Amino acid sequence: MAKTTKKETTTDKKNASTTKNRSKQYRVLFGFVLILFSIALLFSFISFFIYGQEDQSAVTSLTDRDEIVKNWLGKFGAYLADFFIYRGFGAASFIFVKLFFLSGAFFLLDLPIKKLKNSWFWDLFAIIILSITFGFFATTLPELGGTIGYEMNLFFQDYIGKTGTILILVFGLLIYAIFKIKVSPEAIKTFFEKKKKDLTEDLKSIRTPSSSTDYNLEEFAITEDEEEIAEPTLKTSTFEINKEALKPTIENASEINLEPTIKPTISTPTPSRELEITETTNEDFVIEKAEEEDVVEENLAAKLVADFGEFDPTLELSNYKFPTIDLLKEYKSVGITINQEELEENKNRIVETLKNYKIEIAQIKATVGPSVTLYEIVPEAGIRISKIKSLEDDIALSLSALGIRIIAPIPGKGTIGIEVPNKNPTMVPMRTVISATKFQEAEMELPIALGKTISNETFVVDLAKMPHLLMAGATGQGKSVGLNAVLTSLLYKKHPAEVKFVLVDPKKVELTLFNKIERHYLAKLPDTEDAIITDNNKVINTLNSLCLEMDNRYNLLKDAMVRNIKEYNDKFKSRKLNPENGHRFLPYIVLVVDEFADLIMTAGKEVETPIARLAQLARAIGIHLIIATQRPSVNVITGMIKANFPARIAFRVTSKIDSRTILDSGGADQLIGRGDMLFSNGNDLVRVQCAFVDTPEVEKIVEYIGSQKAYASAYLLPEYVGEDGSSTSLEIDISERDTLFREAAEIIVTAQQGSASLLQRKLKLGYNRAGRLIDQLEAAGIVGPFEGSKARSVNITDLTSLEQFLDNEQK
Repeated sequence: MAKTTKKETTTDKKNASTTKNRSKQYRVLFGFVLILFSIALLFSFISFFIYGQEDQSAVTSLTDRDEIVKNWLGKFGAYLADFFIYRGFGAASFIFVKLFFLSGAFFLLDLPIKKLKNSWFWDLFAIIILSITFGFFATTLPELGGTIGYEMNLFFQDYIGKTGTILILVFGLLIYAIFKIKVSPEAIKTFFEKKKKDLTEDLKSIRTPSSSTDYNLEEFAITEDEEEIAEPTLKTSTFEINKEALKPTIENASEINLEPTIKPTISTPTPSRELEITETTNEDFVIEKAEEEDVVEENLAAKLVADFGEFDPTLELSNYKFPTIDLLKEYKSVGITINQEELEENKNRIVETLKNYKIEIAQIKATVGPSVTLYEIVPEAGIRISKIKSLEDDIALSLSALGIRIIAPIPGKGTIGIEVPNKNPTMVPMRTVISATKFQEAEMELPIALGKTISNETFVVDLAKMPHLLMAGATGQGKSVGLNAVLTSLLYKKHPAEVKFVLVDPKKVELTLFNKIERHYLAKLPDTEDAIITDNNKVINTLNSLCLEMDNRYNLLKDAMVRNIKEYNDKFKSRKLNPENGHRFLPYIVLVVDEFADLIMTAGKEVETPIARLAQLARAIGIHLIIATQRPSVNVITGMIKANFPARIAFRVTSKIDSRTILDSGGADQLIGRGDMLFSNGNDLVRVQCAFVDTPEVEKIVEYIGSQKAYASAYLLPEYVGEDGSSTSLEIDISERDTLFREAAEIIVTAQQGSASLLQRKLKLGYNRAGRLIDQLEAAGIVGPFEGSKARSVNITDLTSLEQFLDNEQK
């Protein structure tokens, strides 16, 4: 039977595919028919206006083959033209040519029919209006309005007269102009204002006289309305000036210097004449007009965005495809099954145990979760909560269950919660939380789907708001699976351009699966082979390198005058930051450290110091830490670490002391294991069943990502030089120096400040190249060694000494 069903299904699919292809063929054929018909109509209509009267008799004798017609489409064309133009809508019928051609194109190209319906409606409306208009004005040419236009015109005139008909036509034209052509009063006003402005500018350009910088007091013109122009009289015998004649000129002039020995008197026959000074022969008197500064009419950043759009960090891997949900395993029995007997039994035992201690219950309610059921009880008035809290072990004994946890009271509710493990706990697959709407539609910077709560809701948190996460739990309680769930969530939600991982795996087996996505998602030190760090000595350099990256990012934020990475990236996307000044898009960096206790044992303070520094400062610039450990003792999770890791996840631990070390409260020792965990973000504890993602599932995801186009290399962190002078890549050979070495040395010596950020700004370099130049300058002895957050010392005092130093090196 199974085989038969399979064959039938395959046959159905083939039939459906065949039907779909056939439908497409019919649509293409129908489109070509409509286009050809529109062309036929065009030739038929044109030839009608040329030979229409000669073919009039042939229309009624289509069956007579001896009848001769001159229409370009023969008798069929003559009939079409007579039907559409003479008996139809007249010259407006040419719009039918457009409509049929457009319809054919729509069917041929498989375009949405909605737009076609809109075109048919408005074109038919235009055909009717034009036909009636031609019938009203062209009564002597019936071909223009057609029979329909002529008859409708007569109909309107019989009932509302000619004036009413004109008003109807005007109203129809207004409807077409407003709703189809989108003509509005604002658009008309803008058009006339623009025309008026252009006309005014043209008149100004005509009226503006030719510019002249020389003024001659001896040559001038006197204007008079329709009178003979009189020449002025220049008298040099007296030292008086006719002020009335010169008044218009003096008022308009800025400064006029007259020689003391020349004071001519200027008199004119008519007092109403105006004096215009045009040139001067005084070479000492020069008037210069200051040049106007260029004015930027539009903000440059806004113009760049308008021209090129916002910067897209994902453009280099624009074809990148996120992992599909099908890569995650689908388990058949994952739904929560409610065992009514178990619930009733537990309820009765809880009520009975509390009654034994004279605690009456007013109400009890059960909420079934994947692995734990929450019983909410409302005690009678006068019962002390602390009394119920002290009965935790007694209730556990009566229920014969491991992991009883009492929440007294439940935050935000007037109830007391008793969490009881289910006899048959249900697993929470990673597929169910990834496909949940709460995760898929989460508007978070770094969303993480941890699992499901007791109320069976998908639990999603934002790593960017934590901002760092501390995970602890005994061996085999789900800590490594929790790390994989965190990384899987980010891989499903963030593009490789948006987030980078720095993975530290001292056990060498937990995180090595992610090697395949090195050039997509991982970050590493330059000139290191493996992106996933397994050597504890390299961890120290990596952590200090992240501190350098943090300092560099803070410099970029300071230059951009923003407070956090989100504001910076938004500003960079809006093209308000110039890449030539060292600015770049900053991806989030997530540092994941597995087995932190092992690092503390081998490295101690060398690890704790950069970890604490990153935890204190790195939040604003997008570096977030996830630290996991099996041993939550106070010498591993120190006060400095705890103070800067408000978000914590506790899997099952063996003692109350360990629980208090992680969560600052008990409860983790009462968990049942296998992914059962408590999450705290500085407030209340939330019990969550961690999502399960198996190793084969992770392998499928990383293979899917790794098979796609990647960046040229992993994201490179800044080079770090240790106290012993060793670094990841310290170039000493003169022949291998950067081409900008000498220029960089001059900048450092001039500023007397040895910092990579200075070279970035002055030479417009990226941070990695600037860091290599600093390493080369240190190897040459021009700058001193790395001193933490301080700038390096400069060993050469001036440029002359630098020239001598470099010349001696060449010898």
